[in-house]
Amino acid sequence: MNQAPAAGTTPQTLSSLLLPLTDRTLLVPSVALAELINQRPAEPRIGVPDWYLGDIVWRDLCLPLLSFETASSGTPPAAPAPGARIAVINALGGRPHLKFFALLVQGIPRPYKLDASLAPAGAPLAALELDSAQVEGGVARIPDLVELEQKLADIGLI
Repeated sequence: MNQAPAAGTTPQTLSSLLLPLTDRTLLVPSVALAELINQRPAEPRIGVPDWYLGDIVWRDLCLPLLSFETASSGTPPAAPAPGARIAVINALGGRPHLKFFALLVQGIPRPYKLDASLAPAGAPLAALELDSAQVEGGVARIPDLVELEQKLADIGLI
């Protein structure tokens, strides 16, 4: 039996992930996550904004490690929780020198099947947030990952 959608139809669900942060949860498509890795020390850089936590090595690549919360709201970066992880994100901005970047997450992402019944939350949005939705009894934020990449470009790091 073929499970692929018929030509001209759209899938009924989208595999997504809920990324736990310090002060919010992000909702991203599963394909945005390249890999979830254990937290590791970041090599700091001088003269960068607080949201740039440093560089990490992943698969022989040097990746920028970012705090979404700090980039979005300007609050100082929170100390990582004991179960913190690093989400390696596939870059979407089409820049040849940036294929991946990393976000500090405060736990293990949870899978979520996104479908047409997703209800908007109507919550006030911070910078780098495209929308909010009611998910599992709470509010999830849909991040603007392309704009986050632009912030890296704006400070001259990509």
